[in-house]
Amino acid sequence: MFKKNKGAKSLDLNQQEITTLIGPGYEIVGEINGKSVIRIDGKVTGNITTDGGVILGDKGVIIGNIKTKSAIIYGTISGNVTALQLEIKKTGIVNGDINTETLEIELGAQYNGNLKMKQLVKTEEKVLKAV
Repeated sequence: MFKKNKGAKSLDLNQQEITTLIGPGYEIVGEINGKSVIRIDGKVTGNITTDGGVILGDKGVIIGNIKTKSAIIYGTISGNVTALQLEIKKTGIVNGDINTETLEIELGAQYNGNLKMKQLVKTEEKVLKAV
């Protein structure tokens, strides 16, 4: 039913340097704002805004909204996610609305919420030219 776009790139957050790590057993209450990639294996209660990206480990929990360029979700989010690229892995759970350009959900992942996807300008141009 769905085919993988051969031109689409997989997220390379796992290949980037992670400058901020919230380890297992740690709990942060408050907003997090930054520019680089953050990995969360603990619990964050509050909104997260970062330019680089977010990796939520399989034991990680976020209660709040995420705004970022790219996100890979192995853990649990209770909040809205706004990202250009989003991957929800098979252990991932998202309870909230998603606003993204590209989305990949692995078999076994859970998602409860509304989805809004932007169309790429190139696709719109092709449709207009065909008319």
